[in-house]
Amino acid sequence: MENFADQCLDMAQSILGHNLDAINADGSITPVEGENGRFDEPGHAALAIGEYYRLTQDTKFGDHDLVDLVARTVTAQAFIEEEAENGLAYAALGLLSFGPSKERNPVWERLLEPTRENLDHRLLQRTDYDNHLQCFNIAKAVTRFSMGLSKKDETGKLIDRFVERIKENSSAGYCDDHPTNFGGCFDLYGVLSFVFMRQALQLHANIHLRDRKLPSLRTHAGKYIKMLPDIVRQDGLGWAYGRGIGAYGQMHCISLILQAVRDGWISEAEKPKYFDILRRLFQYFFVTYLDHETGFLVIHDEERDTAQNHTTRMANFDAARYLCQWARLAQSIGGSLDAKPAQAKRSGRFVVFEKGHRKEHGIFNYSDPESSLHVQIPLVSSGIDAGKSSSSLAFPHCPGIIDWPANKYLPILLPELRFGEHRIIPAYYGKNCTTGLGLRNAFFFRYDQPELVTVDEKFVNGLGSCKVNWNFVGGKMTSEFIFSVKNQVQMDEMRYTIAIGAPHSRYRSGLTYTIGAEGLRPAVVKDDFQAVWGDTEVVTDNPVYKSYWGKIHYLQHLVRDHPLIMRPGLKYRLVVEYEPDIAFADA
Repeated sequence: MENFADQCLDMAQSILGHNLDAINADGSITPVEGENGRFDEPGHAALAIGEYYRLTQDTKFGDHDLVDLVARTVTAQAFIEEEAENGLAYAALGLLSFGPSKERNPVWERLLEPTRENLDHRLLQRTDYDNHLQCFNIAKAVTRFSMGLSKKDETGKLIDRFVERIKENSSAGYCDDHPTNFGGCFDLYGVLSFVFMRQALQLHANIHLRDRKLPSLRTHAGKYIKMLPDIVRQDGLGWAYGRGIGAYGQMHCISLILQAVRDGWISEAEKPKYFDILRRLFQYFFVTYLDHETGFLVIHDEERDTAQNHTTRMANFDAARYLCQWARLAQSIGGSLDAKPAQAKRSGRFVVFEKGHRKEHGIFNYSDPESSLHVQIPLVSSGIDAGKSSSSLAFPHCPGIIDWPANKYLPILLPELRFGEHRIIPAYYGKNCTTGLGLRNAFFFRYDQPELVTVDEKFVNGLGSCKVNWNFVGGKMTSEFIFSVKNQVQMDEMRYTIAIGAPHSRYRSGLTYTIGAEGLRPAVVKDDFQAVWGDTEVVTDNPVYKSYWGKIHYLQHLVRDHPLIMRPGLKYRLVVEYEPDIAFADA
């Protein structure tokens, strides 16, 4: 792990070297040209510097006084009136990284009295959250007690409340990050929550409380750890569905593994497998998001985009923070990353997130080492992104092979039916979800939708129902959608979209998946909607059509643009087969 730790430190120093100059005299952050800043960026900068100090014990970085920079950013964050709960939590942990107890903390000594008073007041304020924002309350409580600003420690109570909410909103013990309204938003923010809470607990002045709370966190964090062998692709791509993916889909997963190994949550027998996953995740992150000439993290450019609420400056400070954390954890763990894992086998598994009386949520993962096909089919809510993005839709997510735009909704590999003002799509939830082995050793994934649901996640009660079947044999996959209506109704339009993209032309490795000359080889086996393929739409020059990993160049639309009278008692099927020609970027 020494080489890994050294590499992480070198990358962190390179990133900090390109971003510390962006911290202004008042602690605000100058955004990258062409972008707008965020209210929480000073906090992200403070914690990045704090993690660097924890790793190196250096208070100087070139001409920069790190203690002064943290004091400035903490001050700026403390006086930002806009809602920035996470920025305040990050700033608090950045302050705490320089030592517990305000009497021995060099950053606290630099803070003016009005800043100290305002920071104490802001850390005391609590909004009770039922999503990942609750972990920021935990960080604020850890800081307030550890710095001696309060004799009462609320950390344990807040962690218990976080765990209780998990149990209330998920029968299987996963984090639903948007349990209100439609519910069922099980995405990367669950991993973020556990990583951030564990980091906060490591800084807690009372190590006995940390030891008492770790078992309850392990119970739920362990579920995400067990998902990673099925999620991480052979080329190292990590979490690839839901909100906030891309570079963060690599970083959060790497931190989760390293924290778990440090805490002894992964057995000796399992370590070779997880070290191999860690190595692949890091390699993909290193070649896909880091500019090796400048040492700057690139999350969007002319070919690639990211979530609209993620800025380049924030991602750079987060990357520096994580790299320092990884280096510190690697030094603590020791050993080597050279362990050989067992040979990967063809598999298809459905992870249940929630099984309720009305709806079920989960993710189906399929991988076939021989053909290199590896897909994630999420059956989850997209939360606040409903109707704005395709990242949570229930199609096979396989970047480089099956792509979708980062910040635009399209019915990728799914039929979207329009009934008047309602646009329905077979995604977001299911009932009677089943998976297993079928004929010809095919893995299948099936689910029902007793009530149709719109693209913005609203049930259309009494309209109809849908059954969905996915089958996988080697590198071939077949999708079947069976619609039925309860009363005669007019369907105004049906559309189905295939997006053809490519990995980034520069930021990629030779093992990065890409689509070969044969393409996806789609074949419409049965179409009761009598739709027709439109002309291929070229979107290479359209900036809207960028994925988290590369550029989308072509869209193919299967469309019925005139009405169809759907009658009760009849089943309307759409069956489409694919056998993707999977290649490698530099093959």
